[in-house]
Amino acid sequence: MSVIPAGTLAAMHSHDQSTEVLAEAIVRYAVERMRMDPPPLDHSMSAEELRRAAGPTITAGGLGGLEALRVFGEVLAPACISVDHPLFLSFVPNAPTEASILFDLVVGASNVYGGSWMEGAGAIFAENEALRWIADLAGLPPEAGGVFVSGGTAGNLSALIAARWRWRHRAEGAHDRTRGLMIASAGAHSSVAQAARAMDADVVLVTAGDRGEMRGDALRSTLDSLDAGDRARLFAIVATAGTTNVGVVDDLRSAADAAEELGTWLHVDGAYGGAALAAASVRDRFEGIERADSFIVDPHKWLFAPFDSCALLYRDPNVGRAAHTQHAEYLDVLHDVHDEPWNASDYAHHLSRRARGLPLWFSLATHGTEAYSEAVEITLTTTRETARLIDQCADTELLMEPELSIVIFRRVGWTPADYQAWSDAELAAGRAFVVPTTWQGEVVLRICIVNPRTTIDDIASIIDSLGSGAS
Repeated sequence: MSVIPAGTLAAMHSHDQSTEVLAEAIVRYAVERMRMDPPPLDHSMSAEELRRAAGPTITAGGLGGLEALRVFGEVLAPACISVDHPLFLSFVPNAPTEASILFDLVVGASNVYGGSWMEGAGAIFAENEALRWIADLAGLPPEAGGVFVSGGTAGNLSALIAARWRWRHRAEGAHDRTRGLMIASAGAHSSVAQAARAMDADVVLVTAGDRGEMRGDALRSTLDSLDAGDRARLFAIVATAGTTNVGVVDDLRSAADAAEELGTWLHVDGAYGGAALAAASVRDRFEGIERADSFIVDPHKWLFAPFDSCALLYRDPNVGRAAHTQHAEYLDVLHDVHDEPWNASDYAHHLSRRARGLPLWFSLATHGTEAYSEAVEITLTTTRETARLIDQCADTELLMEPELSIVIFRRVGWTPADYQAWSDAELAAGRAFVVPTTWQGEVVLRICIVNPRTTIDDIASIIDSLGSGAS
């Protein structure tokens, strides 16, 4: 029988003086990182470069906490691009509030298991408060509810599993071996196709409109083209509330009408754009979302929470629970009660989970919902001003008016190689991170603004770097 050396056990699981020193160093590092205004943009490095700079990090005897922290702070962290930098404008950036960052430390230190009410009632209660705010923004009914999962991919998959469960349940066994079918826009996020592959389901794409949105007439035409067999296989219509590439919202009202007529599930993917529900200036673009059977939005995108966090909401949470509850002898105690509690693990394709919604809850509780609405409106204003700046510049051409907070435009006369060379140079200089995208077969530039600290002067510096600047 092997025996763990007493010194090893004490070092790993006891709070002694060395742990106290390490705790102070880690908190100091975290606070100093938050104080950076802005943080360094930094850049990626190759695995070989990191291996040389870091040296062996996993060793038999360990490096010690302070040395491991030094390696992270001096070598590894600078090889991670700062997604909260005001000029990180690629993909979908991240701009967590300081309150949410600090409370993420608390979540880790508390080590709360967020899967069951029995073990994490207080945490799940707080998460549900934040989910209720989001449900109210969308206009979902009082009984709506759900869970925080890791990201939009997990949220879409979990919602669509629930949609298929309801379709099969209603068929009373007739479709238990039938391959399901869902309808989605050609502009839907790649995670919808990924969910279909994971579920072994089919996807029929609706031809997108000129702005990349799913229009009601195109959806109707696609549905009319289905034969009787495919109509019987249809278990969900997937609409997008803010496409990731260009930031447009599908015709949600028409999607809701079609789902209601067919008696099928309506899922709305608002992973990026759903946060704009908090902004009165664009709320009308989301009419119809209140009729969704499920809806997702990622707080780590535009609701100022740290990674990783996606709010998944069901109109009828009972369907989500029926689709996802795992049954095992050791879990029976969690369900064998008269009034079944809200076990967060029952509402998505997971079991073990951290209480990842708590940083958002803490920030909302700290600052209030009005501050969130104001912050989203600030980013929308900056986006509109950006469009005007691009219009005024002789060397740039706006490709469409922004609907939410994404702007796509071309630098007149540039080739794909020109875009990439400029993007690489801006990052290498630590000025900005803007990567090209493709729109209707053409390589162009895309700016996504979700950080309230991104100013129009920041954007002007980018436009200037493209050539002549604004006239």
